[in-house]
Amino acid sequence: MFVKIEVLLLVVALVILVSVWISLVLSKRFGRDVSNLNKKMAQEQVKYRQMKQQMTNNIAHELRTPVSSIRGYLETLSNCPDLDRERRRSFIDKAYAQSIRLSDLIRDIALLSMIEDAPEQLHTEKLNVRTVVGNVLEEYSSQIAARGDVVENMLPEDLTMDGNQALIYAIFRNLIENSLKYAGDNVTLHIECSSFKGRNIRFVYYDTGVGVGQEHLKRIFERFYRVSEGRTRDAGGSGLGLSIVRNAVAFHGGEITAHRHNGGGLEYRFTMKS
Repeated sequence: MFVKIEVLLLVVALVILVSVWISLVLSKRFGRDVSNLNKKMAQEQVKYRQMKQQMTNNIAHELRTPVSSIRGYLETLSNCPDLDRERRRSFIDKAYAQSIRLSDLIRDIALLSMIEDAPEQLHTEKLNVRTVVGNVLEEYSSQIAARGDVVENMLPEDLTMDGNQALIYAIFRNLIENSLKYAGDNVTLHIECSSFKGRNIRFVYYDTGVGVGQEHLKRIFERFYRVSEGRTRDAGGSGLGLSIVRNAVAFHGGEITAHRHNGGGLEYRFTMKS
């Protein structure tokens, strides 16, 4: 009887020892995992702060140019009342152009910040994509005609999706605006919905303009990235257009890539959930 009790107590003791050992091992492993997780989170926070700081510095740099230009033109007009009519008109036109650039930059910064920092405030609704694209083309119709460009809007009349109208508009506005600024004259602007795959809609947009080198394609969606120094400033852009396109596509559950179009020009392929 005592032997059985001793054996039982020994078994219980062994179970307790094994349980304590397992608990210590798991606790050590869990603690290590928590420590690694905390370290990774701290590293991500540092990267996020660095990215925001760089973004802030870039924004300040980009804002400085139009603000300085406007100030310079206005100071000249104010301090030189004897300027001839033609030069006064020239300075006023240049100041106005810089004010538009400043307005576009502020608009794009606000939209990009909204997508990245407060996406829950962007509501979605059922919308007709061809109608949205048609409104964009109407906005730029005079510029398209002046450049002698041809538009091929191949989107189906009944193409609908759940999306944020402002972001869908921004996607096609920035793609078309980019072509108008950099593709050259007498080019074709082509938009199509090439296929449906499950709940995803696959879009293709291209122009037949001058295009860019292969080495720029992977970086073309970065904020303030320029294919050549001064390119965005000279054309009056904010430098954020394609970054907005990438983020707006991501908001709708898709991805976008840039390619060299056959025969010249830039081609964008992207998907969005319907």
